[in-house]
Amino acid sequence: MKTAEKSGVAAASQRVLTGSGMIVEALKEEKVEVIFGYPGGAVLNIYDALYDGGIPHLLTRHEQGAIHAAEGYARITGKPGVVIATSGPGATNIVTGLADAMMDSLPLVVITGQVNSQVLGSDAFQEAPILGISMPITKHNFQVQDVNELPRIIKEAFHIASTGRPGPVLIDIPKDITATPGIYDYSKKVHLPGYKLQTEPDPQAVKRVAQAIKMAKKPVILAGAGVLHSKASNLLKELVAKTTIPVANTLLGLGSFPHDHPMSLGMAGMHGTYTANMALYEADLLINIGARFDDRLTGNLKEFAKFAKVVHFDIDPSEIGKNVATEFPVVGDAAKSLQLLLEESLEGGDTSEWLAHLLQSKEDYPLWYVEDGVSFKPQRLIEIVHELSKGEAILTTDVGQHQMWTAQFHGFQAPDKWVTSGGLGTMGFGLPAAIGAQVADKDGTVVAILGDAGFQMTFQELAVLKEYKLPVKVVLVNNQSMGMVRQWQQLFYKERYSESLLPNQPDYVKLADAFGIKGVVVSNETEFRVAFAEALTTDEAFLLDCRVTTMENVYPMIAPGKGIQEMEGVKP
Repeated sequence: MKTAEKSGVAAASQRVLTGSGMIVEALKEEKVEVIFGYPGGAVLNIYDALYDGGIPHLLTRHEQGAIHAAEGYARITGKPGVVIATSGPGATNIVTGLADAMMDSLPLVVITGQVNSQVLGSDAFQEAPILGISMPITKHNFQVQDVNELPRIIKEAFHIASTGRPGPVLIDIPKDITATPGIYDYSKKVHLPGYKLQTEPDPQAVKRVAQAIKMAKKPVILAGAGVLHSKASNLLKELVAKTTIPVANTLLGLGSFPHDHPMSLGMAGMHGTYTANMALYEADLLINIGARFDDRLTGNLKEFAKFAKVVHFDIDPSEIGKNVATEFPVVGDAAKSLQLLLEESLEGGDTSEWLAHLLQSKEDYPLWYVEDGVSFKPQRLIEIVHELSKGEAILTTDVGQHQMWTAQFHGFQAPDKWVTSGGLGTMGFGLPAAIGAQVADKDGTVVAILGDAGFQMTFQELAVLKEYKLPVKVVLVNNQSMGMVRQWQQLFYKERYSESLLPNQPDYVKLADAFGIKGVVVSNETEFRVAFAEALTTDEAFLLDCRVTTMENVYPMIAPGKGIQEMEGVKP
């Protein structure tokens, strides 16, 4: 490009805009498709700029709904979800979502309003110290003090949120900054000397992994969410085809490897399959790809993978060796690491006895439940959801029993079909996350599988389904309790059900009708099949209040303090 042309581009990019105008223009340059938010006094200038700014905005009915919707959007698209909330209670209402996104590595850019600069620190009306509050639960946060710095900060926020290990970034903006004019220049490149990314794996480290694979007699792969974030699912399948190493998934890694593949062992962890957990316990080589060895996966660390040498592929160096000693660390993007590994010779030890053992274990110890001929089993409900949707729907959940049954019995075949709260375990997540997922995949089928307790935390977002014509199918797994809390009280607290039972419930069909959404009650398989089939054929939202077995428990289960091999409720 000629010098004159360069100067012309620079001149075009340097304009005088108010802070609010800068925000809108920067979001356009970042190709933001939708904003999730809720207005208030400190962000009125921003909302005025959005009025004719050309970026679609989705108004949730609570700020928590906005940020969980942004998480659902980010999980399906891989792009940063954008949220706007006002100061004070608006900002504090998004704290749960920030922590949730941080734990589950979801990219968000969250803009909060703040009181005027002149009264910061004076306990002004609707002032909250969101910078300090959010510091431990964001990848990074900013408070804008000079309007001319706003373009740079927004650009850096998107870069930080979406590179390396993804995460939420918060930008706190005093109201006077949004009204102040300044020089808008979005042409500058991001320059963050202290932000060091290691996406390229060390080839020598990968070669050492290859040697370990060739020596192993009992290898197993643990596939986590990092496989999905790096779009490495096909490379994982290639690795398994080349090595015949079996695969266990973490909760958030479901869908990274096809459930029906012969080498799939299912989900590992507290409510994982017997075969997946025993494979991790008995293996002599554990290859972790993009998982963080959290406690719900490992159980008692003294018993976890106690016979194995550990390989850990992860883009975040702080995760390697944090919980589990690692002999073969590889820092870098999972896709790039797997690509290098596939270029190596991997043929080696005879693993046929190991594979035969695991295949027999899958046959002998499948997931199970007992039909009683009277009540509607929640596990059967999940199986029918998979059957009628052909396993092609995007599923979102809250946290608890219904979440575990969905993870166990749905059988995820492809990436980006599973949106759940993993690390933080957030009740109320599922419905707003379904909103974000449906916005992300406008033509896809989205099913929100929710517990009756979690649903009551965010059911006001049904209004969003109606207003924005989002055809989310809400499947309420109604066992009239906080199911997982009740299960723990049954097993570990002598059946003292302290504040976990919910016998006095609203009429969910009338509730749905109040929002202009069709709802039905079902209490057996036949009724559910008819109603869910109808829901799938309509292009509108639909709610199914499914009355399931009230005292059903999730099994297998690893009790607190037990090793991964010490499972209760395994089929005899």
